[in-house]
Amino acid sequence: MLKKEMHNISNVVDCGKKTKGGRNMLWLGIGVLVIGVALLLLTFVLIKPLLKLSGVLGSLQKTTDTLPKAVEGITTQTKEVIGTGTQTLNQINAQVKELSPMFNIVGDIGRATNQLSSSIVQKMEHLKEKTVTSKEVSTSKNLKGFYGLIALVYLLLKK
Repeated sequence: MLKKEMHNISNVVDCGKKTKGGRNMLWLGIGVLVIGVALLLLTFVLIKPLLKLSGVLGSLQKTTDTLPKAVEGITTQTKEVIGTGTQTLNQINAQVKELSPMFNIVGDIGRATNQLSSSIVQKMEHLKEKTVTSKEVSTSKNLKGFYGLIALVYLLLKK
């Protein structure tokens, strides 16, 4: 049995023999050698891009190391700004509450002034109608001179 195994080992080791198993082993060795050379060439080709990638990843690590501190600073500033804005709005609301009665008074004064001016306009319209009517009466009855005399006396007495 030992002799038979030695014979099989010698067939495997002796690749130069013209046996069927020897040729397959030769091609297998050549294939492995070609694959090894291809991987070696691939390694040399990929060295430069991999070194650049490691540099980029290193700078990315530096950037991401400072990121939590920056975010914390921005968050703190944002909280302060929101707090200040809230305080300002509260102050404005308090001042508006204090000024609301003043606005109500101004609104009431505006409405009263509007009513007063409306009533004055109505009185003026009524007076205008009376003046037109009295002018028609004076022209129809030739009282122009008489009214002129009354106006002259009134002006003289007034001075």
